[in-house]
This record gives sequence, structure tokens and C-alpha cells, in this order.
Amino acid sequence: MIYLDYQATTPLAPEAAKAMQPWIEEKFANPHSPSRWGNEAKAAIEVARKQVERAIGFKGGSVAFTGSATEALNWALKGSVENAANGRNRIITVATEHAAVLDTCEWLAGRGVDLTVLPVQPDGRLDLKLLARELDHRVLLVAVMQVNNEIGVTEPISEIADMAHKAGALLLCDAVQAFGRVELCKGPDLVAVSAHKIHGPKGIGALWMRKGKEPAAFLHGGGQEQGLRSGTQSPMLCVGFGAAARLADERCTRDYDHVQKLWTAAVHALGPGWVINGSTLHRYKGNLNIRREGLDGARLVADLRDIAFSLGSACASGSGRPSHVLRALGLDYRATRSSIRLGFGRYTTQHELVDACTRIAAHAVAQETRRVTLVRFFKADGTLDKEVDAAPGQRLLDVAWAARQPLEGACEGVMACSTCHVIVDAADFAKLPPASEEEEDLLDLAAHATRTSRLACQIMLTEDMRSLSVRVPPEARNWMGR
Repeated sequence: MIYLDYQATTPLAPEAAKAMQPWIEEKFANPHSPSRWGNEAKAAIEVARKQVERAIGFKGGSVAFTGSATEALNWALKGSVENAANGRNRIITVATEHAAVLDTCEWLAGRGVDLTVLPVQPDGRLDLKLLARELDHRVLLVAVMQVNNEIGVTEPISEIADMAHKAGALLLCDAVQAFGRVELCKGPDLVAVSAHKIHGPKGIGALWMRKGKEPAAFLHGGGQEQGLRSGTQSPMLCVGFGAAARLADERCTRDYDHVQKLWTAAVHALGPGWVINGSTLHRYKGNLNIRREGLDGARLVADLRDIAFSLGSACASGSGRPSHVLRALGLDYRATRSSIRLGFGRYTTQHELVDACTRIAAHAVAQETRRVTLVRFFKADGTLDKEVDAAPGQRLLDVAWAARQPLEGACEGVMACSTCHVIVDAADFAKLPPASEEEEDLLDLAAHATRTSRLACQIMLTEDMRSLSVRVPPEARNWMGR
């Protein structure tokens, strides 16, 4: 397998695995026990903490280990709200943030926090003038990530931190995709990082906290982690994180230069016809998020099973929803469906990357020659019901029948054409063949017919129709006499 999904997770570094090994087997003591073995485990955790702090590179703060970066972000947001001074009840974040930030902010909004989610520009970057207009004395915290996990676009965190601080607000930075790959920007008050994105183990993250800006405790119990987070720490995971952080700190420049060369090789191997999503100037180039007109990204992933790449965030890939990051860039559903993400890094060789990109490009071209039409059926309330591939020349009613998709209609002698209309997406309406005189007459009689209504039995898919979206009437059924 060729692994190109470095934004989802990274291969475990041999050095980290070796450092963890003793703590998996014979060194099993509880680090919070007063025994000699417990003290040895505690000391190992403190060494690891210093290694992570050194790799982060900030002064005037401390690191607390967490179960994940998601936990760290939840803790930073909820704990800061709990500690907020009177009148500071507003959070500002960005539409392209990770779900760990956006969903937590939405949860807080449901409990009275005033939430502002700022849009991004077409290149994926925040408009700082817009941020400046939104900052006021009510803002408690601004949450902005340094490197976006889906498109790799970077934000000027130091400048944003200065703006937030002038307004008396905190800056929380999700640095999961930046840590160990690029130099972290100075200025944030709270920084979330993760081990498994820098060739460390899964199941451990960390929150760096500026002194005096620590959030309120998130997990209660024994207060094992600096009195702020309860729960027995795993020496194995902490030691693995520390080893990975030390290695990332030592290799940062070397890894960065390697990624730059890989990016150039990948773009060349893919060839023409691809569009890069997000800024090409302000980005981490180990993340290549691209799209191609007419590409079915999900089918490409399924066809090339020996190449590991993705459609976007691993956390949302199973939801069936289009990428919120790509939609925030202004891309429509079709463009998001035509996008893929290639992630590479320290252990990726140029040979395997070029091989993978060449095969991806060839399969993309082959997809174009298949000339299939994506038909999307939406329920009356606008939610997506089903997606199916169809061939040019098919009738919509036949497509629905084969897919067992209820689509109200009648034909072959059963007269109910007055209820046989569907609502066609406005963007697709102009692609349909001209309406027949009979169809025009029947639509005049149809209840609730609109400018974008057509009779299902009259719609035939054509060569230039790459997609078709229809809204199914309520209580739809198939009366097809078959």
C-alpha cells in the first residue's frame, strides 16, 4: 500500500515505538503511586512533557496531557467560558475550523454563549479586516487554526493573536496539523496538539496554556494532571508522544524540505486538469487538496484500494455530508464531490508518490470517458435521500425504478400525470431537453407546478448532463404498471 493520508494520521516513528516498548510490558506502575516504580513512571512523564514543551517552542506556559486534541480543544473552550469575566460572553471562530471547535462552539451557543462564525475568502483564508470589525469588549476568545486539516491553508496566527489581545480576548489555536511540520506562530494563549499527527501514538494529545490563562478543570476526580485534569496518565503514551516530539523538533527543517520536493513531484505527476483547493501561497504543502471537473472522488478512493488517500477530514468522511471546509470556499456540491486530499510527509518516498499520482490521474481520465450522470433525489424537505449513477439516454422514471427510489408518477395507461411532476434543481433545469407540447399542457394542469417543474416521464438524461438534482414530492410512490 502507498500511504497518502498524513492529515488523518501518520505512521508511528520507530524511535517512538522503541521508547514506548518498556512501558507496554514490565514498566506498568501507576505514575501517581508513591512507590519507587510509580515515581519512575512519573519522572518519565515529566521528561516527555518537557520534550513536548520544547517542540512547541513557547515560553511562559505549561503543557497538560489530554486523551486527544479534541479533548484539548473542548477543554480550552468550555473551561475558558467557565472562567470568563462578567461581560465576556462572546466567541469568534472561522467556518473552516475542525469539527472539534465548531461543534463545541455550537454546544456553548446553545447554553447562552454569543457565537460568531466568520466566513473565509475563496482561497480559504480569513479576512483580517472582517475580524477587526467583529472584535469588541464582549469577546472572550478567538479560535483559529494555524494549518487547516482539509486544505492545508495557513493563517497568520501571530497577527491574529495581537488583534485578539488588543481587544482583551484570548486566542485558542488548533495547531494539530502545524505542530512538528512548520514552526508554530507565537502569540496564542492556548494551543492544542496531537501525538499521532507527528508520528506518535494515538490516544494522547496536549494543551499548552499560557500562565494565568489556564481554563477551568474539564475532568474532575483526582486532579492528577496539574490539578486541572483528572485521570491516570499512561506513561507509555506520554513517553511515545515525547519521543515523537523530540524527533519532530530535530527533523523539522529536513522534513519540511522533503515535503516541498514531494509537492513539486506530485503536481507534475498529476498533470493538467486539476485545480488546487485553497491558497497555493499560504499553505503547508504536505496537504494537496485538489479537484477535477466531473471526478467522482468516492469512486476513485474505492477503485484505488492500494493507495490510501481521502476525500477530506477523517472525522467527517463517514457522514455523507459535503466538506464544510470546501463549501466555505464557495464550492458547490458537485465540486466538493470532485475533490480528493493527498497527504504525505517524512516516510513518503518520491517514487511511490509519483506512482500513486500517475495512477490517480489515469483513473480520473478513465472516469471522464465513462460519461455517467449523477442523479440526486432529495426529499420534499430538501434533505438528500439517495444518489445513483445513470447512463445518458435513460429516462428519469427508469432510473428511479431501478434504484427503488419512490418517485410519484404514472405511465403505460394509468392516468395520473397531473401529479407526475418533480422539482428540478435550478442549475440543472436549463440542461433538460425542451418540453413537449403535451408536457406543457399537463404542467398547466399540475398542482403546484413551478418554473422548474417537469414531468418525470419526459425527462431523459443527455450526454452533457453530468448531474441532475430532483426534489421528490411528498408521499411519493411508483405507479409504473410493471
